[in-house]
Amino acid sequence: MNSAESLRNTTGTADVILAEERSEAVALDAERLLASRASSGERAAYGQLYEAYVDKIYRYIYYKVGQRADAEDLTSLTFMKAWDAIGDYEWRNHPFGAWLFRIAHNLVVDYHRARRDTVTLSDATPQLEQKASRDEIRPERMLSDLITTDRIQHAIQRLTEEQQQVLVLRFFQGLSTGEVADMMGKRRGAIRGLQFRALSALRDLLHREQDALTL
Repeated sequence: MNSAESLRNTTGTADVILAEERSEAVALDAERLLASRASSGERAAYGQLYEAYVDKIYRYIYYKVGQRADAEDLTSLTFMKAWDAIGDYEWRNHPFGAWLFRIAHNLVVDYHRARRDTVTLSDATPQLEQKASRDEIRPERMLSDLITTDRIQHAIQRLTEEQQQVLVLRFFQGLSTGEVADMMGKRRGAIRGLQFRALSALRDLLHREQDALTL
């Protein structure tokens, strides 16, 4: 690749990132208005926020508790607690979902503390199954194309807590890099780096296990 091609590729990547950030800014502004109306007690506005986040909150909780009934109860409790506290909510230029995820996270911690259990990813819903060889596919596509197996779950559990959280939020919940950064209190660049390391570590773990099985 010559220098001109390299420059074009770099410029194209920067344009994509800039367009993504602009789109997120527009969505964030619209959400700010909804959150403002909701914090004033407008149920219709809160209902729109509920519709926007209920599936994401449910999936996040479900991967943490592994039981549908418990996940449904905790999801409902998340939104009930949020509505009870909505009058004290203050917009801090972060997605409303970041606040909801913090409430959900605290409820999940309490859930496991009550059962003297450890917060782990669940293998109850099909999401991950390796189907590509190590040289055929990028980690991002590999992860999105997998479905759950015990082997995959155990590999993910060997990652750090932050690496697990990034994979869940980015690939299972479909949150943007900016949304994950807001929720985790990190810069976008740090989230991209954490995501890359998590995917690389997961791929290496799976490859080592596969190699061990073939010996």
